[in-house]
Amino acid sequence: MDLSQCNPTGRFTGLADLYQRHRPSYPAAAIDLIVSRCRLGPTSLLADVGCGTGISARLFAARGIPVLGIEPNAEMRTQAERVASEPAWGALHYRDGQAEATGLPGASVSGVLSAQAFHWFDAERALREFHRILRPGGWVALIWNERDETDPFTASYGDLLRRHSNAEGVEAQRLRSGEALLHCPLYEERGRYDLASEQVLDEDGLVGRAFSASYAPQQGPAHQALEAGLRQLFRVQQGQVVLRYQTSVYLGRRAAQPGGPGVETPHHAG
Repeated sequence: MDLSQCNPTGRFTGLADLYQRHRPSYPAAAIDLIVSRCRLGPTSLLADVGCGTGISARLFAARGIPVLGIEPNAEMRTQAERVASEPAWGALHYRDGQAEATGLPGASVSGVLSAQAFHWFDAERALREFHRILRPGGWVALIWNERDETDPFTASYGDLLRRHSNAEGVEAQRLRSGEALLHCPLYEERGRYDLASEQVLDEDGLVGRAFSASYAPQQGPAHQALEAGLRQLFRVQQGQVVLRYQTSVYLGRRAAQPGGPGVETPHHAG
């Protein structure tokens, strides 16, 4: 996928409210893993790059970890700042910036997080920038929620998206983008961890989840067909529905000298 043709920043304009209300969170086990492995705590500073509306940033701030969210889309960043203005989020701040040019000083952060965003970055340039801003021994954590289509309902939802949108190209790019960290010589102790997660939704939540995706049609016949299909899919169930995910976490520690130890084998958790 040619990122120069995809407008990674502008394609989320107009979606901030849907994104904030309907995107899934990340499982506690994934946050526990990142906090523990990356040795994050109250004296750390975590840069959440491509933080969107702040879903992931708030999960770490809630654990007392200072977070600086970096987001180039003004609408998404404004949505995140509305929540961060509440007193409970004193250790959470946001700024404009891009993954390939964060604007942060060198060796200024303890960790770099990218949640559901790294596939929109120029991987080589972003990983160089992350290496530059990380303190010695700091970690990069990439995380994605990917649909688990071994579950029949989740598979039917995925089929609808692919039928009425250009989801397939974006999803193919997303599925392989974490490999860049696993093979980057700027990092060592690299590994991937897979965990199960789920999202429980009512009918409007299911529709909102679909249309929070940047590739979903926002108007016209395709939009109408997708919404009708989603509502029909919901109505053959009883009450709420469950979308099941595999949450994948990719980790790598900043190497003092490029070309550190190789890739760990993937780990799976329930």
